[in-house]
Amino acid sequence: MGNFSLFTIIIIAANALISYKGFNDYGFFERYKFNVGSIRRGEQFRMFSSGFLHADSAHLIFNMITLYFFADRVIYHLGNFNFLLLYIGSLALGSLLSLYFHKDEYHYSAVGASGAVMGVLYSAILLEPQQGIYMLFIPFEIPGYIFGIIYLLYSIYGMKNRIGNIGHDAHFGGAVGGYILTLILTPSLFETNLLMVGLLAVPIVVLLIMHKLGKI
Repeated sequence: MGNFSLFTIIIIAANALISYKGFNDYGFFERYKFNVGSIRRGEQFRMFSSGFLHADSAHLIFNMITLYFFADRVIYHLGNFNFLLLYIGSLALGSLLSLYFHKDEYHYSAVGASGAVMGVLYSAILLEPQQGIYMLFIPFEIPGYIFGIIYLLYSIYGMKNRIGNIGHDAHFGGAVGGYILTLILTPSLFETNLLMVGLLAVPIVVLLIMHKLGKI
């Protein structure tokens, strides 16, 4: 493992330590989880602290494995500091989109690093769109850009239909954060890979249109 993986290790360790504290301390978990009512009363720190809590070990492990596989690709292209900026920015945008869509549901709560992890994943796809991604139950790899587009379209479907106990809006917001910040940090992508920049923007445009039409 290269030295550039140090930030990945630190973030995974922080998620593990804080999540396990939450598993064993209900008061701690309740104090730092994402909760619309608490955030609207002024506890904005929950929009960040919730990103280091997880519902259970399986939730934590899945997010951290995904982060482990994609973080180093982003660090390789952007560097450690910009990777950290992208991670936190994606977490923030995921929480903001979730707050926006649930702003009147004062009981709504959520935890997990999924928004930040999706930002890292979508950044990795934008930087290396042809890189293959394997999924469970599919015996062959899928080009990253196809996976990214399909996943975000599914997230829109999940947001619209409230599918499962999953923060689809946080996932989508995190991916948008990863997309925007990667383009800000690597504007040369507009020259070297404009087609992929456009294709990966399709789900974002779809969400904006659906929201404008009142469909979501």
